[in-house]
Amino acid sequence: MELVEIGNELEHMAKRMTDFRGSLDLDVKRERIKELEMEMADPAFWDDQEKAQTSIDEINSLKNYVQGFDSLEKNLENLEVSYELVKEENDQELFDNLEEELAGLRKEMNDFELLMLLSEPYDQNNAILELHPGAGGTESQDWASMLLRMYQRWADKKNFAVETLDYLPGDEAGVKSVTLWIKGHNAYGYLKAEKGVHRLVRISPFDSSGRRHTSFVSCDVTPEMDDDVDIEIRNEDVKIDTYRASGAGGQHVNTTDSAVRMTHLPTNTIVTCQSERSQIQNRERAMKMLRSKLYQQELERQQQELAEIRGEQREIGWGSQIRSYVFQPYTMVKDHRTNVEAGNAQGVIDGDLDPFIDAYLRSLIN
Repeated sequence: MELVEIGNELEHMAKRMTDFRGSLDLDVKRERIKELEMEMADPAFWDDQEKAQTSIDEINSLKNYVQGFDSLEKNLENLEVSYELVKEENDQELFDNLEEELAGLRKEMNDFELLMLLSEPYDQNNAILELHPGAGGTESQDWASMLLRMYQRWADKKNFAVETLDYLPGDEAGVKSVTLWIKGHNAYGYLKAEKGVHRLVRISPFDSSGRRHTSFVSCDVTPEMDDDVDIEIRNEDVKIDTYRASGAGGQHVNTTDSAVRMTHLPTNTIVTCQSERSQIQNRERAMKMLRSKLYQQELERQQQELAEIRGEQREIGWGSQIRSYVFQPYTMVKDHRTNVEAGNAQGVIDGDLDPFIDAYLRSLIN
């Protein structure tokens, strides 16, 4: 990279920082941080733990933006000083250091820009992710277990906590269905990019003839909602079934009918929860999941109606094939919405999802 190119990129970075500043309302965010810090200093702050946690989540979110911007601004200033020094000294070692620092700042800016894209309602919330195999028996159920592992590894790389709310094992291998509660800042904002049908092409390990098979698994993602979400659920509209929880064995398998399945009859929406030891706790968790799903459905219905009024031709996200994972006769993962491809299919299965999520989120503003 030539020195003049570095200078041009630094000018471009400075313009991006100006755009960031204009979009962030930093003064408002800093003032709100001060207000929250004063609230947290009150000895009565923890009297209402749920409200306290909401305030903590808010201040952490605000600090992510403010501290992230301040760090970028400082690093850019340091880089500009290094650039001027390289122009004067014409030293190769200084030039190499400058290139390395520039690459690091470029990545930091791209990551921060992605953080700014997660500004939609509920993007900052925890996520509830469900996997359901399509037709194909053991082959599709095994594919579901591969996706389960992929999302667990991705969440681990993000330092997100993962709790299994419901798990129904396959008859021979894999899973028939699984529901994960993924907890972390912006978990839903990232994972909404994964909603849809995932397609696998490979030589089946369950086929003695070694034939190539195609399998499908649907992934549904909803944000975890607070209890104050305005969704009315009448008691007579909900059917509740209880059953014995399943699991890996030992202490993880309950000996009572503590697992809960809730069916919202008007919409035929079903949620299940078996993660807690008591039926009462599973009922509470399942009701919260149901409220989240119904709220998400209402938002999607409103968006669809608005698109029809405008005459827009929108691809329906629910149930649509979004990505193909090919292992034979070549290896490739392709996202059909953004055309982003990766040749290292195994790396993607090991949790390297960020390029696909990044491209999808950026496509929403183009």
